[in-house]
Amino acid sequence: MSLYLDHLATLQRQAESALDRAGHDALVIASGIEKYAFLDDRPYLFQPNPHFKHWLPLTNHPNSWIAVRPGHKPRVVYYQPHDYWHVPPEAPRGEWVGAVELVVIREPEQAAAALADVVTARTAILGEADAALPGLAPNNPELLLNLLHWARGVKTPHELAQMRAAQHRAVPGHNAARAAFLAGESEAGIHRAYLLATGHTDRDLPYTNIVGLNEHAAVLHYQYQDAVAPAESRSFLIDAGAQVNGYASDITRTWVAEGHEEFAALIAAMEREQLALVDEVREGVDYRDIHLSTHRRVARVLREAGIVKMSDEAMVAEGVTKPFFPHGIGHLLGLQVHDVGGFMASEAGGVADKPEGHRYLRLTRPLQAGMVVTIEPGLYFIPMLLDELRATKHAAQVDWAAVERLSRYGGIRIEDDVACRAAGEAPENLTRDAFAAVGG
Repeated sequence: MSLYLDHLATLQRQAESALDRAGHDALVIASGIEKYAFLDDRPYLFQPNPHFKHWLPLTNHPNSWIAVRPGHKPRVVYYQPHDYWHVPPEAPRGEWVGAVELVVIREPEQAAAALADVVTARTAILGEADAALPGLAPNNPELLLNLLHWARGVKTPHELAQMRAAQHRAVPGHNAARAAFLAGESEAGIHRAYLLATGHTDRDLPYTNIVGLNEHAAVLHYQYQDAVAPAESRSFLIDAGAQVNGYASDITRTWVAEGHEEFAALIAAMEREQLALVDEVREGVDYRDIHLSTHRRVARVLREAGIVKMSDEAMVAEGVTKPFFPHGIGHLLGLQVHDVGGFMASEAGGVADKPEGHRYLRLTRPLQAGMVVTIEPGLYFIPMLLDELRATKHAAQVDWAAVERLSRYGGIRIEDDVACRAAGEAPENLTRDAFAAVGG
């Protein structure tokens, strides 16, 4: 059996179990609809329901549906309009076609009739409210969603293959972006180089690229791209991914120009700690512990660099590392960049709390074999947070002259996508493997 067909069989089993436990007899999933700007006829970029693309490699197919029933092939209602204003979806093709019962419709409203024999009072319908049709309104039952979201945390071999492919698509972009930085390009020019090397357009990216030169690297989600290069390009942070069949990669690298040895040494120290954190991705490990481990490692970097003159333990206990590393160590990755289910206490729901004082962590579950997580420690020089640190009793322990020098570089983030393996096995670093494949 192919990886995809095996994946489909796994989803069918999971859906049948979830339907039985939640008291439903069928599952219907809407792909979603195109949304339009207020008072305009210009659509926003279509984002499919992740539950829909979990089953099908269809990411640009609004007004389509899938129905799942125990003992039946999935039924796919495939919207393919007759349209001369836009390019309609191509005729259904690919491995998925032979595995489903296919119904092609020309008008969105025809989906209701195509699913009329499936929908009952006990049918679970997943989607946004605006996808509703007469007799086909999403109800999104909580228990069913919890069961599906919990299961989605563990990737099938097919999903891991898509995610490896997304790494291999992103890596040439990162290498091209680094070359453009070293050539003195602007942020916008670096972004264009990334797109060209990945074969993506802005429409295809799993998230908006973060492309920050110099001080802009201190803005965690820097959202602009200057068209004019700065007078001096000292440092460069890029957080950029790629997408394959709806699965994302999420990679961050930080680079420095030649002649800036102090910041280069800081990047090397963070690289050392990042690789050690990757090795902590093991089955059964509480991801919250990896986050707390990151603060201890950032403390060591700050101490060894002479930026803070305190012990590692004291820095962490007193919260001195937080202004330098204010975000979480990472998150689940898959059909969504910040994949669902990260805070669940169990498959039935509930919340696994974040460590006290660490409100930006996005994953609080123990790791399971097959999970893919990001490991993205950072060390930043953020003026607002540094001003707060300067006002504390610990200010005297900070080398503010060093902080002033290093603030010109913005900050450092290094992010790999890592698959957790079975107990006793080392993690699979999807990102480093992809770089190694091209000699990077």
